[in-house]
Amino acid sequence: MNKPWVEGNSVELLINGEGYYPRVFEAMAQAREEILLETFIIFDDKVGQQLQRVLIEAARRGVRVELAVDGYGTADLPDEFIAAMTEAGVRFHAFDPQPRVAGMRTNLFRRLHRKIVVIDGELAFIGGINYSADHLGDYGPMAKQDYAVEVRGPVVAQLHASSRQLMAPVLEPPSQVRPLTQPAGQISAVLVERDNTRHRSDIEACYLQAVRAARQRIVIANAYFFPGYRLLRELRNAARRGVEVTLILQGQPDMRWVRALSRLLYNYLLRDGVRIHEYCQRPLHGKVALVDDEWSTVGSSNLDPLSLSFNLEANLLIRDRAFNQHLYQHLTSLASDHCKAVTLERMIRGYWWRAPLIFIGFHLTRYFPRIAGWFPAHRQRLKSVQPEVQAQGDLHEGNT
Repeated sequence: MNKPWVEGNSVELLINGEGYYPRVFEAMAQAREEILLETFIIFDDKVGQQLQRVLIEAARRGVRVELAVDGYGTADLPDEFIAAMTEAGVRFHAFDPQPRVAGMRTNLFRRLHRKIVVIDGELAFIGGINYSADHLGDYGPMAKQDYAVEVRGPVVAQLHASSRQLMAPVLEPPSQVRPLTQPAGQISAVLVERDNTRHRSDIEACYLQAVRAARQRIVIANAYFFPGYRLLRELRNAARRGVEVTLILQGQPDMRWVRALSRLLYNYLLRDGVRIHEYCQRPLHGKVALVDDEWSTVGSSNLDPLSLSFNLEANLLIRDRAFNQHLYQHLTSLASDHCKAVTLERMIRGYWWRAPLIFIGFHLTRYFPRIAGWFPAHRQRLKSVQPEVQAQGDLHEGNT
């Protein structure tokens, strides 16, 4: 990580779509000069349609709107949906769009998984929430539990610079907005990224540094938990030296194989005192953590091979006692009211047949960074999309 910690910020925790969407849509509606937006998923549902409306309105009143989506996560967005935005002046960019093969998406690895919004260089949002109705409680039992933060202050300049750098190949002319640097609060913060060039392990390194320094407590709430061996070892070592280590993981998974992989690691952690809770009220999609009474992080990065070895990710690190305590109280309530505690006795039952899988899972975490190098890399590229909606609904892409 080569960015400096920046003081003088305000950071507000936003929980689920109910907390996030009203704030981010209001900010977009008040934008004067520029909206930079990165996201993994936009669906053509009530949330995606609200996003579409607010971006179209902003573009029509002269705001520069640059929207970057992932070519895998947003592959099913209808041409008509995109065309309505681009015709109004929204510039729509797809990260690594690839044609389907036998109906299957082929760009599985190295996704644009970041979720960042920067408004006029003054206000930013960062977290794990996509633009889809499954982040709202009225979606039903499969509504996701997730988090983001609203940020003001000098650290917004880091988010603005990061988004501008990602979009640089398609920003014509380049952004002329100069972020404000005046203090907006008392919180220290820094943006930390993961990419496939200069920042391959920055997010993992920040987790490792924080866990090694922990003296009182560690709480991690993460949707897809299959971290590397070093982080597993440091969590176990922290518990051994008396740190209260709590993991809140998926108990009602949106992908069952993900929970199965996570459970292969439970024995290793439980036998050294790590506490594991499975959140069962709804699918956990969050990526948040805290250490002791000051350090916290909220962002897009899971603790799994895709996020730690392939995807473009972005987390905000926060140093502030009040924010840390607020997040701690929320996660403690989540664990006590809506989770099932996982015990070593429970995991030992049936151990004889799971032992080979546990062995394989454990060694995958040790050697996956090396294995990841076998997968073909590709350029981190955005392609501007200008659909021409025809009767057949064909999508024609071209650089603009």
